[in-house]
Amino acid sequence: MIIYFSGTGNCLAISRHLADRLGDRVVSLGEAVNLDLSQEKRVGFVYPCYWFNAPNAVKELLPRLQLPRKAYTFIVVPCGAQAGNAIWWAKKVLADKGLRLDYSQKIRVPDNSAVGFGRNPNDQMWKFGKYAPRLERIIEEVKAERHCLHYAWWGPVGALCAMPAVQRSTLPMLTPAVNAEKCIGCGICANVCPQGNIVVADGKARCGEHCTQCLACVHFCPQQAVEFGRKPTPKEHQYHHPQVSLAEIMRDAGK
Repeated sequence: MIIYFSGTGNCLAISRHLADRLGDRVVSLGEAVNLDLSQEKRVGFVYPCYWFNAPNAVKELLPRLQLPRKAYTFIVVPCGAQAGNAIWWAKKVLADKGLRLDYSQKIRVPDNSAVGFGRNPNDQMWKFGKYAPRLERIIEEVKAERHCLHYAWWGPVGALCAMPAVQRSTLPMLTPAVNAEKCIGCGICANVCPQGNIVVADGKARCGEHCTQCLACVHFCPQQAVEFGRKPTPKEHQYHHPQVSLAEIMRDAGK
């Protein structure tokens, strides 16, 4: 089984490819929480790295999974550049549950957060061609049940970013907010939010305090009314994986 969490479709597309080649089925992390996985022979996790760690949504849900004790377990982290502590954290969670992580790897994909730093994620489409052979190698190694952990350690940059003082000073810059002047209250941002962190009231959307930084709201808003780091969102900088639709992201969010 391949279990994924995806904001703009990178992880969903990769999970589908893995499942197709491995003969597995794909379920979202939100769905997997309600399943008994104790009889699975192989379990893979595909989720992104947000600010050098696993997304908050993954941190909340992965420990709740009913996982098999003896399955072959692997993790693939699609990320803009670095996997940070995203694999190390999950490895520790699995160990605390008496489980072993057998294999881990990262794949570089277009960086969702690039829009917040004035860069265009769509300029990074070249990464698809780069990761294709890497993904095939991962598939072959998982098929062979290789035991090899890449990027599964607590890195110095990740340790720095995990410090409370650093998080307090930087996370506000990485949290989406709604520009009320642009918002038309269509509700798309609320429907793609996996945390239920956005509500629409009196014709305007409003973000809460439980953002997981998936940035689906930023990239799917048709009015570019959801802004990242208090910067305007250019329409041409909005991104989602070309093989994943808005309807599929809404479905994953439970809408």
